[in-house]
Amino acid sequence: MAKAALKTDAAGPSVERRPALAGQSLSAAGVTLAVLPPAERISLRAPEASIAALSKALGVVLPQRPKTSAAKAGRTALWLGPDEWLVIDESGKDPLADCASISVLHSAVGISHRNVAISVTGPAAAVTVNAGCPQDLSLDAFPVGAASRTVLGKVEIVLLRTAADAFRVECWRSFSDYVFTFLSEAARDTAA
Repeated sequence: MAKAALKTDAAGPSVERRPALAGQSLSAAGVTLAVLPPAERISLRAPEASIAALSKALGVVLPQRPKTSAAKAGRTALWLGPDEWLVIDESGKDPLADCASISVLHSAVGISHRNVAISVTGPAAAVTVNAGCPQDLSLDAFPVGAASRTVLGKVEIVLLRTAADAFRVECWRSFSDYVFTFLSEAARDTAA
């Protein structure tokens, strides 16, 4: 009887989702790494005929050229392929709900908890990212607003240049420790 009473009186187990890499950052000469706050994200696929309606619903024009992005009011759309975009919302709104409100042909999948974003900023940001990314990150080849699905070391990332000396590195949560450690080592090497 005491056991039964204990079960009914005790609070049930609680689950708390902690952000990956919570609180981690690094500053080295010429570069700073920081884990960006959680954001809403969707993986969006759609044919050309649906782009105008989706752009209107999302409040940002979906880019249609390789290596491009578009941003408006805290929402960024990154071109990943002829019919594929990563949409990131940092304003607290839900892009998945915005897509669900229209009936044009598309596929929108919520990936907010799958991804983690790391900012790499400072005069040595491009050198730090290039330690594991084979892309030409010169401003001529990869200007501000350029976006690309690429690799960093052994993992796939999505890279967005947010300023002349700043990048947003998106990676899967399961690879976030590897990516942050890789960038940290590259930043320390750059500073040496």
